Amino acid sequence: MSAIDTRVWFITGTSSGLGLAMTRYALERGDIVVATARNPGAAPLKELSERHSIKQLLLVKLDVTNHQDIRDAFQEAEKAYGRLDVVVNNAGYALAAEVEGTPDDLARPMFETNFWGAAHVLQEAVRFLREVNEPGKGGRIIHISSATGVVGYPVCGFYSASKHAMEGLTETLALELDPEWNIKVTIVPLGAFKTNGVAAMPKLPPHPAYNKPGLPSRVSREALLLSASGGSTGSIYDVKGDVNKAARALYRLSELLSPPLRLVLGKDSQEFVRTKVARLALEVEEYASWSEGLNREDV
Repeated sequence: MSAIDTRVWFITGTSSGLGLAMTRYALERGDIVVATARNPGAAPLKELSERHSIKQLLLVKLDVTNHQDIRDAFQEAEKAYGRLDVVVNNAGYALAAEVEGTPDDLARPMFETNFWGAAHVLQEAVRFLREVNEPGKGGRIIHISSATGVVGYPVCGFYSASKHAMEGLTETLALELDPEWNIKVTIVPLGAFKTNGVAAMPKLPPHPAYNKPGLPSRVSREALLLSASGGSTGSIYDVKGDVNKAARALYRLSELLSPPLRLVLGKDSQEFVRTKVARLALEVEEYASWSEGLNREDV
């Protein structure tokens, strides 16, 4: 890869999971990566730093719940490389609990990361790509969402809500951008990909009212627990995705001249989204007549 083709990536949440896989793959392709994480000294990142010089890899401490941390991280990227080409807004975590059984003291910190943290990264990414990069050069923003950001998912209600919120915010931002800035935004509702995220997520005991055998909440909870231990339910709730293959797909996405607003990634995510789209279209048509005569000029 020539110097002119080498791209500079800024990726959040790189100490594990998809963020780490993206970092590794971009480095393998000869690109430059600003890898940010709450713990940049984590073993996988330390290993990468031993194999790549500062000319190709910059590790930056970033807690996305700290707005100043976000500003500082982008400033470090500017000082080191002078530009960014791709920003991957990836940091986040999940919480397993029924909506009725989720306490505020667990839900609010998750929103600080998944919504406010991601929102502030998004804002700073746009500013950087518009004002630090050469005028009109722009860049790519890839926002990592989840199928649960499109479709409600039992036992992940507040996580789903945080992802729904960021989907709405990111879609709106994409509509607001001046085409002259050449900033392309894609939301990626991911399916289930095998990482340590499921094992690491806080899992509250089941709310007694939702512990009835066969309820979607119980089925989903059992599937999450099984997947964390490497088991399988043989259902749509199984975690089947390969995170390294997802990283390669996202790299391909970053190369598209006209990327989609959404890339639904993973067969399970596609199935969830298709089912919702079909159901929503059916309900709109079935109750279309209810909107007749509601305009002020209607008699």
